[in-house]
Amino acid sequence: MSSITLAGRQPVLADRVFSRTLVTDLILVAAGAAFTALLAQVTIPLWPVPITGQTLAVLLVGATLGAARGASSLALYLVLGLVGLPVYAPNDDGSHLTGLTALAAPSFGYIIGFVIAAGVVGWLSERKWDRKFLKALATFVGGSLVVFAFGLPWLAVVTGATPLETYQWGFEPFIIGGIIKAIIAAALLPLAWWGADRIAERRSKTDTE
Repeated sequence: MSSITLAGRQPVLADRVFSRTLVTDLILVAAGAAFTALLAQVTIPLWPVPITGQTLAVLLVGATLGAARGASSLALYLVLGLVGLPVYAPNDDGSHLTGLTALAAPSFGYIIGFVIAAGVVGWLSERKWDRKFLKALATFVGGSLVVFAFGLPWLAVVTGATPLETYQWGFEPFIIGGIIKAIIAAALLPLAWWGADRIAERRSKTDTE
């Protein structure tokens, strides 16, 4: 596979580690959805939108898989919840909203935003924005804001909240956590690239010996 692809896109982290095939892509998309579902269970109950690990998963999946596979992975996550699997963040009592009932949840707009955010983060990662800390931080902060761009209007419509209430319920409680998640992701991706490059160099040396 060429190191430079169409429209200036370059291989993302997954391409550095795995050979690009249809089967590999399908496995990675499914793994990204499973990873998001796992981090969704890490939650701090809060009404009307809980604090969860989902956004961190979205950032990492998008950056690792790229735009198309990242967005596909989060779209799969969205669909799995709608068809009845308990993949979304749990309620206060430990139960899960599934099926079409989830559409009426104040937090469902954020899940829609996950799909777009993963695509945006992946698009920037295809242009090497995930390989240095400051650019990665900007990428992940931007991706987080995309989630809110979809989540806040949905929250306002479902709850009938005023603009101030929407801000207080759907954005303000997540500012510090969002910054922390963005910093964690921005620190992890360059480190992961360093490790992937070292592994690739060792493979190359082994192949030439």
